Amino acid sequence: MNLYRLLQSLGIANPGGTGWLAVIFTFVVAWVTTYRFIPAVRSFALRVGWADQPNARRLNHEPLPNAGGLAIYAGVVAALILATFLRPIVLENVLAEVLTILLGGSMLVLVGFIDDQYGLPPYIRLLAQILASMLLIANGIQIQVTLGTPIDPLLSTLITLLWVVGITNAINLMDGMDGLAGGISFITAMSLLAVSAQFESRAAATFLLAALGGAALGFLRHNFHPSHIIMGDAGAYFFGYVLAAASILGNLKVNTVFAIVPTALFLLLPVLDTTQVFVRRLMAGKNPLSTPGKDHLHHRLLALGLSQRRTALTLWVVTLISNLVAMRFKGMNMAVIITTAIAIVLFLSFTVWQRIRAVLKGA
Repeated sequence: MNLYRLLQSLGIANPGGTGWLAVIFTFVVAWVTTYRFIPAVRSFALRVGWADQPNARRLNHEPLPNAGGLAIYAGVVAALILATFLRPIVLENVLAEVLTILLGGSMLVLVGFIDDQYGLPPYIRLLAQILASMLLIANGIQIQVTLGTPIDPLLSTLITLLWVVGITNAINLMDGMDGLAGGISFITAMSLLAVSAQFESRAAATFLLAALGGAALGFLRHNFHPSHIIMGDAGAYFFGYVLAAASILGNLKVNTVFAIVPTALFLLLPVLDTTQVFVRRLMAGKNPLSTPGKDHLHHRLLALGLSQRRTALTLWVVTLISNLVAMRFKGMNMAVIITTAIAIVLFLSFTVWQRIRAVLKGA
C-alpha cells in the first residue's frame, strides 16, 4: 500500500490529494515552529522575570520560565496560516469555525499569560472562560441536546459551557509536573485527529488538532523532565479550550447523559483528576476552588516514590489506553486504532529520547 492509499484509508486524503498534504504540513510546521521558538522565549522570559519561583507546592527548585504557552500558541497560528497557502478546499469551507476557536483561544492565552505574570482573581479567569465558551455557542459550535425531537437551546448552552470550561480547567490542573499536560494534550489531540479525519464535515477539527498535536510535541522536547520551560496557564488554557472545542465539532448530539461518555473518554484522566480533587476538598470541608495543593493524581504517584519521568510515562499510558478505548466506542476500525497508537508511541519515544540525550550532553 502506497502512502496516498494508506492516508486515504485513514480518511485523511481527499480525491485531489491536497487535504492530507495540508494536514501533515500543518502538523510539521506547528512542531518545528514551537520547538525552534521556545529557546528564544525561554531566554527572554528569564531576562524579564517571567518565571515560576520555587515554593512548597511547586516541584521546581529554581526559577522556571512559564511563558511556554506563547510558543505553543505561535506554533499553532503559524501552522494554520501557512496551511491556508496550500488552499485545500476543505479548509476554505470551514475557515469560520477555525477562526472562531482561535479567537476564543487567543482570549484565554492573554488571560492566562496575565495570570501567570501578575495574578488574576478566580472570577476573572472564570468569566473569560465563559465568554470564550459563549463565542463558540454563538457561532454554532456546541453540544446539541435533544429531548425528543427538538433541540433544547438552554440545556445545550449549559452543557456546552460546562464541557468547555470544565475541560479547560482540567488540563490546567494537570499542568503540575514536567511533561504531563503536554503529553496528555498530544495523545488526546492525535486520537481526536484520527477520528475527525474520517469525516469531511469535521475538517476544522482535523486541522486544529493537527496544529495542536504538532505544537504539543515541539513543546515536549523542552518540557520533559528536567524541563527548561513550562506552558503556564496561557498554554494550559489554550490546550484545554481547543481540545474541548474540537471534540464537539462535527455536530455532537446528546439525547441522554450517557451519550457524551465516548467523547469524555478521550479526556478521561483530566476529568477524573479534577473530579477527585473537587470531591476530596468538599469532603474535607475545604473550598474546592481554593489555592492549588498537592492532591492531584501525579502528586500521589510521586508520593509513592515514582520519579517525575516515570509518573509522566505512567499517566501517558493511562491516557493512551483511554483514548484507544474512546476511538473504539466511536466506531473506528482496528487498523485506524492500531496505526494511531503506533504513531503516538513513536513520536513520544523520539521526543523523550531527544530530551534525555540533550540532558546527558548538558544542553
